[in-house]
Amino acid sequence: MTDCQGDGEAAKSLMELYEKLTAQGDKIRALKTAAAEKAEIDAAVQLLLKLKMDYKEMTGQDYKAGCPPSENSVVPNNGPAADGDDDDDGDTVDPWNVSSTNAKGVDYDKLIVKFGSSKIDKDLVDRIEKVLGQKPHRFLRRGIFFSHRDMHQVLDAYEKHQSFYLYTGRGPSSEAMHVGHLIPFIFTKWLQDVFDIPLVIQMTDDEKYLWKDLTLEECHHYAVENAKDIIACGFDVNKTFIFSDLDYMGSSPEFYRNVVKIQKHVTFNQVKGIFGFTDSDCIGKISFPAIQAAPSFSNSFPQIFGERKDIQCLIPCAIDQDPYFRMTRDVAPRIGYPKPALLHSTFFPALQGAQTKMSASDANSSIFLTDTPKQIKNKVNKHAFSGGKDTVEEHRKSGGNTDVDVSFMYLTFFLEDDEELEKIKQDYTSGALLTGELKKILIETLQPMIAQHQERRKQVTDEMVKQFMTPRPLNFKA
Repeated sequence: MTDCQGDGEAAKSLMELYEKLTAQGDKIRALKTAAAEKAEIDAAVQLLLKLKMDYKEMTGQDYKAGCPPSENSVVPNNGPAADGDDDDDGDTVDPWNVSSTNAKGVDYDKLIVKFGSSKIDKDLVDRIEKVLGQKPHRFLRRGIFFSHRDMHQVLDAYEKHQSFYLYTGRGPSSEAMHVGHLIPFIFTKWLQDVFDIPLVIQMTDDEKYLWKDLTLEECHHYAVENAKDIIACGFDVNKTFIFSDLDYMGSSPEFYRNVVKIQKHVTFNQVKGIFGFTDSDCIGKISFPAIQAAPSFSNSFPQIFGERKDIQCLIPCAIDQDPYFRMTRDVAPRIGYPKPALLHSTFFPALQGAQTKMSASDANSSIFLTDTPKQIKNKVNKHAFSGGKDTVEEHRKSGGNTDVDVSFMYLTFFLEDDEELEKIKQDYTSGALLTGELKKILIETLQPMIAQHQERRKQVTDEMVKQFMTPRPLNFKA
């Protein structure tokens, strides 16, 4: 066989692989739409991940739906890669899927490089402490919020007494939220308090209608129910506007005008490349990213900021939402607006391990905000992945691994005392603390926290929700 024939065969194989990937993606969407068994969906996802790895090995590039490979895409086989040359770490991170083949979870240092963001290092945490004159939130101290875009710029402006505002959101797909959903809101509440600034919270009920097998009425109902959990986090009604896209888009010409401006400056090819949309996706999905981008610009909220379009926005969110805001930051200068700044959090791991984030669709992967103390205890004891050894004797001798132990991971999120957390880590890794004892500490941490949240939620009336969700002026110092 000649070299030309070899190249032709390789190109043909690559195209066949691309078609398999496209078909597998369609199959997964069909399974989810049909509400297939989780095991069947998981098996289909694993096959998709394997095909993606094969594609990257052949081309040196990530598979992108809707972007067929060219004839010159095949990477010549120059023998096995040297150690460290292969950057495919088995991590999948996008706005809808998070998974890792590593028991420790996603490699966040590699993700920073891949996404082109900046690490929240000790210098930035120290600067935040100096600017605020108080101890930074535990999420910053412990690297739970680990990445940023332009946070130094935000601090520069704050030191010059220039205002900014906060924007975060929630995609409401069920009535019950789990503890992982609270992470951005706990941190955003702290930011609102320490910087004394207004906050807008977008409930993307339109997104859930486009992606899920739900009615518009169900999506809007979930938005209102989730708003009650968010309000229960303690946000100041005088500084916070919560809005449903299904309501606000129709009542705010300024918001919709910004959506249209963004839509004009993003091509179909760009959203396919960023989000992996295919020709079989509905046009609502393709246009939705502009709706999530619009709250990044202050004149989308004339009732709060008037006609001002120069007020910078700071967005605390999990890093899987970053693709939306990379697109937003690219568009912003072209339509005359400042780029939003971002603070990215890590993912809250499922009880079964850090390979995936906690899911609202799997009751046993999640601690829900509606769970009873007994349910919390049973879920932690039965399902929380352990970093301990198989026997007590072995554990006493060799100790446990806090890098993969879910109970310890959860404590890093919710246990306030740094010294106590460090002592637990030392005791567990030395073998002095057993897995059952570690789980008991977590249970005793989660039970009162969730009970207090449930009590606060009971106090949230429909009238309070209406007040938070009514477009109105907020306490804003220009």
